[in-house]
Amino acid sequence: MKVLHVLPSLSYRLGGPTQVALNVVRTLRDLGVDAEIATTNDDESGLLDVPVSQRIYYDNVPVWFFPRLARLKAFIPSIKLTRWLVGNLDRYDILHTHYLFCYAPTVAVRIAQRFGIPYCSSTIGQLTPWALQQSQRKKQIYSHLIERPTLNRAAAVHCTTAAEAEDVCRFGVTAPTLVLPLGVNAIAVDSSAVWRLRDRYALPPSSTIVLFLSRLHEKKRPDFLLRAFAQLNPKAHGYHLLLAGAGEVGYCDRLQTLTHTLEIADSVTFTGFISGPDKNLLLQGADLFALPSYSENFGIAVAEALAASLPVVITPEVQIAPDIAAAQAGLVVPDCLDDWTNAMAKLLVSPSLRTQLGQNGHRLARTKYNWPAIAQNLAQSYDEILTGQRLSFAYQPSK
Repeated sequence: MKVLHVLPSLSYRLGGPTQVALNVVRTLRDLGVDAEIATTNDDESGLLDVPVSQRIYYDNVPVWFFPRLARLKAFIPSIKLTRWLVGNLDRYDILHTHYLFCYAPTVAVRIAQRFGIPYCSSTIGQLTPWALQQSQRKKQIYSHLIERPTLNRAAAVHCTTAAEAEDVCRFGVTAPTLVLPLGVNAIAVDSSAVWRLRDRYALPPSSTIVLFLSRLHEKKRPDFLLRAFAQLNPKAHGYHLLLAGAGEVGYCDRLQTLTHTLEIADSVTFTGFISGPDKNLLLQGADLFALPSYSENFGIAVAEALAASLPVVITPEVQIAPDIAAAQAGLVVPDCLDDWTNAMAKLLVSPSLRTQLGQNGHRLARTKYNWPAIAQNLAQSYDEILTGQRLSFAYQPSK
C-alpha cells in the first residue's frame, strides 16, 4: 500500500500538526506501509533549509519539499507542488490530507478526484465553533464553494476525538468519520531534569514551575494564564511560569508588557521556541502543565505532558478533557479566572497530589496515546477504504 500525506508546511514552529504528520508516517512505515509526505519549504516567516523538488529524508521520514510561492497566512500556494502532484499522485493508492482552508490539501484533493484516488482528510480542529469564527466571512465562502463539498466526497474524515467528530457533523459533513486519537512518543527518564531546568533559567532550586508549552497565540490564551498566575502571588511562594513557544512579535510584546502591568515580570520567563531535548527537559523538570485554550481538537502538548508524568490543568475545550477527567490525570477547569487560580494553587501546594495525577496521566498516555497501536488502526482503515469494507473505527453518534 502506497500512501501520500499532504500538508501545507512541516515547520516545527507550527507545533502539533507537524509532529503528528512526521510521527504517523514514520510509524506507518515501521508497519510496512509505504507512506511519504509532500509539502512546502515553509517555515513561517522564513524557509526551511532543505533541498526542494526531490525526495529526501527529513527527521527519518521520506518527504518531498517544494518551494512555496508566498505565505498568505496558512494558505501557502506552491506551483511546483501542484505540477508534481499532477504528474505523480496516480502512483499512490490513497491520499491523506492535513489542514483545511489552505492550498496544498485543496489542490491535492482535486487532483485525487480527477484520478479516482480515494482520500482521507484530517480536520485538525479547524471546524470547532471558535475556529470557524476566525476570518468568518472568508471561511463561510470557502466552506460553501470548496471545503464542505470536498469533505463530503472523502472516503473518510479523520478526527481525533468524538467531540471533533461532532464538530464535523455540525459542519454538514455526511462522509464516514473515523475517530482515532493521536499518539505521543515515550520520553527517556532524566533524573537530573528538575535541577537542570532550574539551572538553565537561573531559578532557585526550590522554585515550583508552571509550564505553558504551545504557540503564543490568542487561541491558547497565555494572557489569561498570566492573569490567573498573578493572583497566586508567585514571588512570595517561589512560583515561576515558563511560557515556552513562539508567536507573532506584536502579540509577544503585549504579553511581555502584561507581565509588567501585573507586576510578575520577575516570575515569568519567555523561553522562545523549544523542541527536541530542550522540550523534554521542560516537561520533566516542571511541576505543572497549564493550557487554558479556547479550542484544541486533541492537544498534542497536553498528551506529551501526560507522557512525562506531568499533571495538567486544562479547559473543557481541549477535546481530550474527558479522557483526562476520567483517568484523574489533571484538572479540567471552566473559563473562570478565579477557578483557574484556585486549581493551580491546589496542585502547587500538594506535591503528593501532583505525583498521583502525574502517574495517572503517564498510564493514560501509555495505554491510549500509543503510536504503534494508532498507526496499526489507521493502516487497517486505509485497507478497509481500498477494499470497500465497513470502517471499523467509524464514529457512532451517541443516542
